[in-house]
Amino acid sequence: MAYQAGGQRSAPRPVPTRPEAQAYLDDYATYLEAVPFPSVVFDHRWDVVLSNSAYEKLFHGVGPHPTAMPGDNFLRFVLFHPDAATVLGEHESSWCLPMLAGFAAAVERHGQDRGLQSIRRDIAQDPIMDAAYRQGLPHWIRAVGPGAAEDDGAVRPLLHPDPRWGRTDCRVVGETPKTLQDMGYTRLTLVLREARRTASGSSRGTGRARRTATHLSVVPAPEA
Repeated sequence: MAYQAGGQRSAPRPVPTRPEAQAYLDDYATYLEAVPFPSVVFDHRWDVVLSNSAYEKLFHGVGPHPTAMPGDNFLRFVLFHPDAATVLGEHESSWCLPMLAGFAAAVERHGQDRGLQSIRRDIAQDPIMDAAYRQGLPHWIRAVGPGAAEDDGAVRPLLHPDPRWGRTDCRVVGETPKTLQDMGYTRLTLVLREARRTASGSSRGTGRARRTATHLSVVPAPEA
């Protein structure tokens, strides 16, 4: 069974001190709820600030985890939750490595941030993710190029629990207005596509693949 990071959660999320900022977030939450696709707002630690019902439905079936729930911290969910691969298709190449690249870039910008340091400690304690971060990620970035950490525009596989979507793809769209940027927040929306079809024309099931591998395929397996 894969190691589950058991470190502490990120530091408490900052609450806007200005009433007008909080009022903006309240109204933005109403706006976000009207979006039909999964949409989330998070800070530079990937702590979730706002999300809509479509986002919650996407991750409705994942089990509990002390530090890596998708409604708390999206990066921790991708890296550490054993159910992440049941929702995030091609979990390693399409989600883990891009997120690790984004994390490495965030560490360069905010190296002393305690929340990011906590995530780095948990990566170091997870043999799979530590090997991916130290060995696999540099190789992957060289292969993909300098845009490896960019989410906007990427097309990534999803395994949606709603059979209407099923096994599908999403276009990751970054759409962060200036007011959110000034607060240090980022918004991403996963624009869902029609479910993929097999040769017979029926949707493939979502399956229940869990994170059980002992290493990521971009990292050579340890010798016996």
